[in-house]
Amino acid sequence: MLQPSLIRPVTTSRDEGPLLIGDGPLMAQLRADIETAARSDAKVLIVGETGVGKEVVARLVHNAGLRRQQRFVAINCAGLPDSLLESELFGHVRGSFTGAYRDKLGLAALADRGTLFLDELGEMSARMQGILLRFAETLEIHRLGADRIDGRVDVRIIAATNRNLLERMASGDFREDLYYRLNVIHLIVPPLRERGTDILLLFNHYLAHYCDTHGFEVPVVLPATEEIVLGYAWPGNVRELKNVVERLVVRHHGGPLGPDVLPAEMRRPVSPSPAVAGIAGGPGPNTAVVRQYPAADAAWAEMVVNGKSFWTVVHPLFIDRELTKTDVREIIRRGLEQTQGSYRKLVDLFHMMPGDYKRFLAFLYQHDCHLPFHPFREPRSEPDAAAATR
Repeated sequence: MLQPSLIRPVTTSRDEGPLLIGDGPLMAQLRADIETAARSDAKVLIVGETGVGKEVVARLVHNAGLRRQQRFVAINCAGLPDSLLESELFGHVRGSFTGAYRDKLGLAALADRGTLFLDELGEMSARMQGILLRFAETLEIHRLGADRIDGRVDVRIIAATNRNLLERMASGDFREDLYYRLNVIHLIVPPLRERGTDILLLFNHYLAHYCDTHGFEVPVVLPATEEIVLGYAWPGNVRELKNVVERLVVRHHGGPLGPDVLPAEMRRPVSPSPAVAGIAGGPGPNTAVVRQYPAADAAWAEMVVNGKSFWTVVHPLFIDRELTKTDVREIIRRGLEQTQGSYRKLVDLFHMMPGDYKRFLAFLYQHDCHLPFHPFREPRSEPDAAAATR
């Protein structure tokens, strides 16, 4: 039997578990899809941009389904080497690798009779995709280093990704058989920018939540502030909104919330999108569209202005999905402009140790954030060179 109370639009309680906030048509459709998914034990694939709340949706499917009294076990498949990911998922036997001092159960076994949630599925290597495919088909546990199958488990698999798996299949980076095995029920979580006035519902909900958490009175939000909140693109989606609201709460000194309390990147004029460039009254067809990178701006300032290391700023934010690959590429692009294409000088610019050069390049190649250096070393055009000699 379903539990509709778990997926109602809005709540202000701190103890009711994961909830979807919003009453727009996109969220109404998502709630209906969650109810449909909860009626069976079929595998579920949840897609959506970083920060939209894919794990919240996965927990709601679990909480409204037949397995709600059992465990919901989650693992992030990004940022873990194959051997560690395999060990975390399926366990290992003592002595199977350096540091394996005892037998260990994997998360798949711990999720027996419950739900196993695989976040960032699209980041799995080809080898791990093959291992996961076999598990999805047989539900057999083969611990790392073991010479036999340890048995079968009864788990429901829910996976999530922010990657376009159809594109990755076309490029050969993701297995078609694994995609079709997991994509029995397909749930799409819409980005925040497409949810209209739901943005204000979320803003006010988290404002009340964090004021309650930190012991402050809930301030009045001025209409001009609401207008900016509604007009902002929210590239980090709900995760970014929550972080912004908590910052506002802890820094607020009383009185209404005016536009001046919002982060600088939110108060900048919004650049025209390519879809509206050239329309009547808008920019001309040759007008350059300047993209906004608020998260990259903040990380850049922490490193280049405040002197913090790439490993203490960009790396953890990327692993925690606060920075996207686009953000990291933008940071690298800015750095290469300053170093004229030299990755070795980037190590110094980003306040890393000289010996970190190979580790830095390995990180960029692994996550597809490496940019070609040639465009940044091209000689200046003749008019530019002539102007420079004047």
